[in-house]
Formats: sequence, C-alpha cells, structure tokens
Amino acid sequence: MTAPFTQQVTFLYTSDLVATARFYEAIIGLPLALDQGNCRIYRVSADGFLGFCARRGAQPSGVIVTFVTPDVDGWYDRLCAQGVVFEKAPVFNPDYNIYHCFLRDPNGYLLEIQRFCDPAWPQPSLPT
Repeated sequence: MTAPFTQQVTFLYTSDLVATARFYEAIIGLPLALDQGNCRIYRVSADGFLGFCARRGAQPSGVIVTFVTPDVDGWYDRLCAQGVVFEKAPVFNPDYNIYHCFLRDPNGYLLEIQRFCDPAWPQPSLPT
C-alpha cells in the first residue's frame, strides 16, 4: 500500500509571469505559497495549488481551471468591479447541475467559477 496523496498542484505555462502574478495575486487574491523564481505557486484551497512557470511561446489550449465556491455571484461582482471581462455571466447549467461563469486570465486560460448544485458532490474537508 502506498501513502495517500496529501496535496495537489496543477502547473501551467505562461509567457508573461509578471502579468500572471498580478492577475492571480491582486485581482483574484490568491496567496503566493512559493516563489521559485521562474515559477510561482498559489494556494487555492487548504491543499490545492495552482502554479505558473515562465515558458517562452506558451499557448493555452484545452485547459479549464475551475474554482469551486458557494458564492459564484459574489466572485462575479467582485471581479467585474475590478474591470475583469467575463465571457459568460453566471448561469445555471442543467446538464451538469452547476451554477457557473467563465473568464480568461492574462494568458488566455479559460477560468470557471462554479458551484456544484448536486448534493452528491463531496464537501470541502476542514483544515487540519
């Protein structure tokens, strides 16, 4: 038997680490967990992280980063007030039983802010 996974990090590439850092730190408000120079890792939840590494010519493709929250409308209002343009305003999606909206980060990655309406979705664990 192997030890369980205790944390999760998703790494994405960026051609502009400065603009990416400004967006995720100042606009989204994610705390910087670790600055590795050409990679910056942000805490998204108790044990979930999102990292961006500088790579020349990085192209966003086929990726959706989803932030799960019970307050989709609050996030939408907060980010709109900061000038963020959304591709899709909050709406209920009956196919997946979710309430969500979409925007893009400075790299062109598609970001989704979502609430699962299905009670079968696991609730977040309490921090230890």
